[in-house]
Amino acid sequence: MEERPGTQSHTLVLKNRKKIQLTGVSDVISFDSAQILLETSSGMLMVKGDQLHMSRLTVENGEVNVEGKVDSLIYSDTHKASKQAGKIIGRLFK
Repeated sequence: MEERPGTQSHTLVLKNRKKIQLTGVSDVISFDSAQILLETSSGMLMVKGDQLHMSRLTVENGEVNVEGKVDSLIYSDTHKASKQAGKIIGRLFK
């Protein structure tokens, strides 16, 4: 997927299915202990797992760290146009 002009590059580092380091995050749409939905410069990212929590959140810099048991990482090319779009995408991933 091509990066949009003027956006930060997106990286994802997964360590032992327990820790994720992310950059290029522009918004946290929703989160709970089983699912986190993030808007990144490479599209929407759904993280599913168990006992998930964000140990570091610096949206100003686009950095997020997630800890817990990671079961899946799902990308969607759809970018959030509004809060309504985030709700629709959230329902699609359920």
